Amino acid sequence: MSEERNWKRIRERMALHLPVRVQGRETRDFEWTEVTRLNNVTPFGAGFTLKRPTEKGRLLFMTIPMPRQLRVFDHVEDQYRIWAVVRYMKATTSAKGTVFNVGVAFIGKRPPASYANEPWKRYDISTPTFDKLQSADEILTDLPSEDQRTSTRHNIAVDMRLEVIDVNGEVTESEHTVTENISSKGATLFTTLGIPAGRFIRLTSDQYAITAHAAIRSRSTGTDGVPRIHVEFIDKEWPL
Repeated sequence: MSEERNWKRIRERMALHLPVRVQGRETRDFEWTEVTRLNNVTPFGAGFTLKRPTEKGRLLFMTIPMPRQLRVFDHVEDQYRIWAVVRYMKATTSAKGTVFNVGVAFIGKRPPASYANEPWKRYDISTPTFDKLQSADEILTDLPSEDQRTSTRHNIAVDMRLEVIDVNGEVTESEHTVTENISSKGATLFTTLGIPAGRFIRLTSDQYAITAHAAIRSRSTGTDGVPRIHVEFIDKEWPL
């Protein structure tokens, strides 16, 4: 069998339903942990579902009882403790609620240096192939950290219920608010809540009969003295 065919086979996803503990940090002070199961896995990445949102480019720390022959970065420890970057995220909703289908690429035993101060940063894979000798800083490149508006914002006031979810998946803060502007990709909302950039929130509009999840990209205060958050929708486009 040729080296090319061996390489192709090792990259094919295997339906290996192993338990996995996933840890995500949205800000310096907010971190969550969820135990789930893998849907599939290769030496270079895995797919699984989460009950709480994440987004493409975020980093996750995973602990998996993974067979050693499938590992790239560590063949010694019983548990495979590995950092991963989210490459895919799609939400599906049923009568039981919303789940998030996630696909990740493994990047190594340590996160990039910038993660310590900016855990909300998003990254992309800088090269299509990498090996265990490279560090996460060599494997990854930064995605834009600011709100990059690729679609037109409309000055439409949309009533919304804003909800903040804690580490246990429970709503800890909520308020009824209104948008200052909105597009299919994101919005600016007035808020009295002190939610920092990096956190994920849930937004529900009875007017549009929709619930969407969003990441807070930044905060600002207008000339009127009212605080605002600038968000990007992460699981669907807003139906304008």
